[in-house]
Amino acid sequence: MTEVLRRGRASLALSFFAQGVAFALLVTRIPAIQDRYGVSDALLPVFLAAVPILAGVGSVATERLVKRIPPSRLLRWSQPVVLLALLGVGAGDRMVVLGSALALFGLAVGVLDASMNMLGVSLQRAYGRSIMLSFHAVYSLGGILGASLAWAGAHWHLALWVSYLPVVLVLLPAVVVGSRWYVDGRDGEGAGREAVGAAGAAGAVEGGGGVVFKALLPLCLVMTFAYIGDSTVSNWSAKYLQDVLGSSEQLATVPYNVYMVTTLLGRALGDLGVRRFGAVAVVRVGALVAAAGFAVVAVAPGAWAGMGGFTLVGLGLCVLVPQTFAAAGRLFPGASDAAVARLNVFNYVGFLVGSPLVGALGDAWSYRGAMAVPMVLVLVTFVYARSFAPQPDRYGGGHERPRTADVGRGSNGV
Repeated sequence: MTEVLRRGRASLALSFFAQGVAFALLVTRIPAIQDRYGVSDALLPVFLAAVPILAGVGSVATERLVKRIPPSRLLRWSQPVVLLALLGVGAGDRMVVLGSALALFGLAVGVLDASMNMLGVSLQRAYGRSIMLSFHAVYSLGGILGASLAWAGAHWHLALWVSYLPVVLVLLPAVVVGSRWYVDGRDGEGAGREAVGAAGAAGAVEGGGGVVFKALLPLCLVMTFAYIGDSTVSNWSAKYLQDVLGSSEQLATVPYNVYMVTTLLGRALGDLGVRRFGAVAVVRVGALVAAAGFAVVAVAPGAWAGMGGFTLVGLGLCVLVPQTFAAAGRLFPGASDAAVARLNVFNYVGFLVGSPLVGALGDAWSYRGAMAVPMVLVLVTFVYARSFAPQPDRYGGGHERPRTADVGRGSNGV
C-alpha cells in the first residue's frame, strides 16, 4: 500500500510539473503568437478570454464525467491533449487553426486541472497529512522552467513550433508512462456515495452525497479572490513598475519571476506549516502577508520597494489555492470529486475578472488605487478562514485519516 501511494504521488507530481511548463509556455509567448497569426490588439482579448471560459466548461463537464469515469482516466487522456494543443498553437499559420487549438487547449485544461486536484485531494486524505501544497509547488517549478524556455526561445528568435516541439516530445511520453501509477482514491463502485459519519460534514452533504453550493460558497469566494490577486501580479506587475514606479524596461520583468520563485518556496514549505499549525492558521497568515504585499505595492516610493511588495504577495497567495482544494475535500468527504470540479470553475472566474478589473480602475482612477482592490479581497479570506478547519471524521477526531477505499486501488488496477 505504501509503495502504491508513493508511486501515485510521484506520478501526480509529474503531471502538475508538466502542466506548469505547458501553461507558462503558452502565456509567456502571447506576443509571439499574436505576431505569428496577425491577431489585432482588439481581437486578442477575445482569444485570451476564450481559454479560461472554455476551461470552466471543461471543469463543469468533469463534475459530470467523474460519475462514470475515474479522475485518473480523465487526467490520463486530457494531459496529452493539452500538450498537443500547445504544439498546434505553435505550428499553425491561420486564424482558424489558432482558434481551434486554443479552444481544445482550454477545454482540456479544465478537465486536467479538475482531475489533477481531485487526485491530489484523495491522495492527501489517504496519506493522512498535508501534501497538497507540494503538488502546487511542483507546478510552480514547472512554470519557472516553462517561462525560462520561453525566454530562451524569444532571445534566440526561434519559431514557436521550434520552442514547443522539444518540450512536447519530452513531456508527452513521460506523462503517458507516469499515468500508469495514478491512484484514484476510490473503490470504483461507491465513489461519491459514502455515508458521512461526522455531524459537521453531514450538514454540508445532501442525501446522495452531493455538494451543497451554499456550504461550498466561502471556498469559491476564496478561490476567486486568490486568482484575482494572482492575475493582478501576472498581468500588471511589469506595467506598474515601469509606468508608475519609473523602473527600466529590464527591471520591470523581474517582479513576476520573483513572484514565481517565492510562490515555489512558500508552497515547498507550506505543508510543514499546515502539519504544525493547522490549515486555518496558515491561510490567515497567507492572507495577511498577501494583503500587506499589495499595500506595500500601492504606496511604494520606487521600483525596489514595489518588487518587495510583489514578493510578499507571492509568499502569501501561494498557500491559498492548494488549501482551498484540500478544504473542499474535507468538507465533502463523500463527494470530493464533485466539490473540487465545481470549485475549480472559480479559478477561471478570478482569472477572467482580475486583470480587466485592475485595468479599468487604473485607467479611470489610478493604478496605485487599483492595487487596493486585490488587497481588500484577499483580506476577506481572513474572515472565511474557519472554512479551512478539519472536519470531524468517523473516528471522532479532527484529523484526516486514510481509508481503505482511498488506498485500495490505483488506476492501473492495484
